[in-house]
Amino acid sequence: MDIHTTATQTATEKSDPTAQLMQIMLGSFPTQALYVAAKLGIADLLKEGARTTAELAEKTNTHERSLYRVLRALASLQVFEETGSKTFELTPAAELLLTDHPGSLRDAAIFMGEKWHWVVYAEMLYSVQTGKVGWEKVHGLEVFPYFQKHPEEYEIFNRAMTSLSTNVMPALVEAYDFTGVDTLVDIAGGHGRLLAGFLKSNQHLKGVLFDLPEVIKGASVLLKEESVAERVRLESGDFFEKVTEGADAYMMKFIIHDWDDERAVKILKHIHRDSAPNARVLLFEMVVPEGNASNFSVIQDLEMLVSPGGVERTEAEYRDLLEQAGFKLRRVIPTKSPFSIVEAFKV
Repeated sequence: MDIHTTATQTATEKSDPTAQLMQIMLGSFPTQALYVAAKLGIADLLKEGARTTAELAEKTNTHERSLYRVLRALASLQVFEETGSKTFELTPAAELLLTDHPGSLRDAAIFMGEKWHWVVYAEMLYSVQTGKVGWEKVHGLEVFPYFQKHPEEYEIFNRAMTSLSTNVMPALVEAYDFTGVDTLVDIAGGHGRLLAGFLKSNQHLKGVLFDLPEVIKGASVLLKEESVAERVRLESGDFFEKVTEGADAYMMKFIIHDWDDERAVKILKHIHRDSAPNARVLLFEMVVPEGNASNFSVIQDLEMLVSPGGVERTEAEYRDLLEQAGFKLRRVIPTKSPFSIVEAFKV
């Protein structure tokens, strides 16, 4: 269950306005409770069956009554279920916190709640007043330079991105046909989870995984586990300078939204310059719909506002961005996930 989505849905319901605002005001507490449960590995401890909070507290070296209060709050949101007096078991939502669940979101929940990430949200007013990034105000560096200086935090971030890729990968793979494509380059592809998914479903494809050196070095294990390592070339570099040359398809998952318009166009121009004639670019992003209906993308956009300084964009904004870089938007393909595939071709 997504706390932000829950808050947004509540705010749109025809209910008492006071209850609506109170739900939103208290939204930070469930997010931190989810972080605590993920960090302590509570779901893994419940994998074999129900346990009491006394048992869980002993296993996690925590204060029993305090742990119970956190789990009780999560149970009220259908994350865990209290089946007896201070006894909890997994629910379908809680199963997504299992380390070995194929769609695990445990790493994503940890990333969202880590203190070095969490404190940035307190600077949203600063971002609104100045147009600048709260992360840089807090840490003295923008997000990615900060991660390069803090490898442990960077690993948490990369694991979170990999878990998100795993979760949405089936929907993305199902939604796109790579017939006619020879080489697919995954720009800033992390450890290559999504690239592996496309290669496994398109046996004719060759892949290139392009990312910073410190990220690429962690990709080999995953690619071997997915049995696609022999079809993937690892290439390190900085997409603000150049990308893999000569390929006919380039994809970026949750990347362009990290950057302001100027830098996003710069990345896309490098792909345009270095790609083969008639190459295509695929952006896997949340596309903001028109109007003010409840949609996760507009909440996610606040993360972009305070952390990397990027933007969740509408279809029209993506069209303009791509045209500035020499691409023509062909279509936006919806998927069975919050993400769409923005497809454009080199002009």
